[in-house]
Amino acid sequence: MQITASIVKELRNKTGAGMMDCKKALVETNGDIDKAIDTLRARGIAKAEKKAGRSAKEGIIYSYIHQTDNKLGVLVEINCETDFVAATDNFVQFAKDIAMQIAAMNPLTVKREDIPADIIEREKASYKEQVINEGKPEHIADRIITGKLEKYYRENVLLEQDFFKDTDKTIETYLKETISMLGENIFIARFARFKVGETGGDNASEE
Repeated sequence: MQITASIVKELRNKTGAGMMDCKKALVETNGDIDKAIDTLRARGIAKAEKKAGRSAKEGIIYSYIHQTDNKLGVLVEINCETDFVAATDNFVQFAKDIAMQIAAMNPLTVKREDIPADIIEREKASYKEQVINEGKPEHIADRIITGKLEKYYRENVLLEQDFFKDTDKTIETYLKETISMLGENIFIARFARFKVGETGGDNASEE
């Protein structure tokens, strides 16, 4: 299949990858855009993992207010390595997307390790009681509890939630793709979500 400039541009628009990377991925996948996206995503995650240990002390605090009624707001701190990247449109768009994700999906923490141990133990106890009440065999009870806990993490941990704009990827995948595109380590440091009539707090994650 001939790799035209229009199909390369389409792939670039969908992934944010460089033109040469897009063309190479399309050549390797014989012009199949879906397979090319998977190829670029895999490469991006690999590149991002190499940058994960680098210091990220610059960045921005992004604010989002739900415009329908002005009763829901989010503050989120996103860190990167340089103030140059912090000022780019792609970085700001990433921060906006994360703020909107928090507003829509109401996560408890950035990472699963940030959830207090007593909350996890309470969840486990609840799941165990459910399993006992359902009369499940003891030899599969632990597996059922583990599965329920993983679902709890997917629903309540920001990095493990499905991205509201593309449910085929998690926020962690979107983060790694952004790291690969911008060439710097990026870190979601903390957030606070406010809703009129509700009490809440700051949700921080240590790098």
